[in-house]
Amino acid sequence: MEPSQPSPRRRRRAVILTTTAVVVLLLAAGGVLGGGWYYSGQLLEPANAQPGFGDTSAGPAGDAAKPAVLLEESEDTVLPGTWGLVWQGGTARVGPVKGRPCGKVQRPLIDGAAPPAGTKVRMQASVWTTDPRTAHRLDYTDVQIPTELGDAPAWFVPGTSTTWAITVHGRAGARTEALRVMPRLHERGLPVLAVTYRNDGAEGAPASPDGLYHLGGTEWRDVEAAIGYAQGHGATRVLLYGWSMGGAIVGQVLALSPLAAIVAGVVLDAPVTSWTKTLELQAANRGVPTAIVPVAEVVSDWRADIGFDQFDLIANPPRVKPSTLIFHGDADGTVPVQASRDLAAAAERLRWPLRYVEVRGADHTAEWNVDPGAYTRNLDDFLTTVIGTS
Repeated sequence: MEPSQPSPRRRRRAVILTTTAVVVLLLAAGGVLGGGWYYSGQLLEPANAQPGFGDTSAGPAGDAAKPAVLLEESEDTVLPGTWGLVWQGGTARVGPVKGRPCGKVQRPLIDGAAPPAGTKVRMQASVWTTDPRTAHRLDYTDVQIPTELGDAPAWFVPGTSTTWAITVHGRAGARTEALRVMPRLHERGLPVLAVTYRNDGAEGAPASPDGLYHLGGTEWRDVEAAIGYAQGHGATRVLLYGWSMGGAIVGQVLALSPLAAIVAGVVLDAPVTSWTKTLELQAANRGVPTAIVPVAEVVSDWRADIGFDQFDLIANPPRVKPSTLIFHGDADGTVPVQASRDLAAAAERLRWPLRYVEVRGADHTAEWNVDPGAYTRNLDDFLTTVIGTS
């Protein structure tokens, strides 16, 4: 007996269901790919990394003897410690929260004037926004570091030691990040070279050929050029100091550069020690499923030839592992503190002399801001192990 054949109606229904399932899968895949492309753009494109002005001034407060500013309450305006307050056409330094009158946040003005009520502002961890002389009365010279893409500007603050400090800011950051620690580095005799790197357009550095960040994967060569510059001007050793993505850049210098042999020590502040873990945290912060992260990594790798595994300092520790000090805040919402904890826990196994300092309540790269005295003491102790007591 011949097996019964499905009726034409059933065949049409099966075709419709199959086609619908394929369309749904394609749409879902397209949505995931589109989300990955968007996330990749947020990560790699310099224009998308620029911070905005997400908070609002409520005007001046206090009096002439104790000037203050009122701010609309937000997660940022209540952050502990000393901060920079920035708006279009103005800057100020503000101290710790002193009150919350009428639902506003009152912070004392350390310097500068309060922006008018309604002004859009931004709290930033880089407290000073000027230069070494204006901020700290430190003499400095504008110098140019010859990189493979062209000259990159840097500040040079002279010192007496043959160990130079080379400071590396974070993604979409600026040389001004180093102004918080520059006085202590200078007091210890270290000449300081505060560098820029590719795609620091606002700072005058050249763009990368594709116009994209490479998350440390190519930027390290600009820091290598800075080490070469230091060598050519009398440095026998260097201390590398990196914030956030600057930590990922420093990690690649240690892994890939022949000049890493003269690195005497490393200080990392809220460093990216795993881009995958960092992207997972940021996806969770945005309410995006972390399943989008592998897709974003694939897209980013395709767009900018980024191998994300190379940035995992536990799975792929650098070839050169000098004495290292890591600061990280337990309230960091940008780069996961757990990644630094994990690296510190693995340090002995990795044969990496590493000291870890966790700062309670500190947001991203804000460990100094929360407690400048404790931060400086820890830094000073570390410098003694690296350059001695001179």
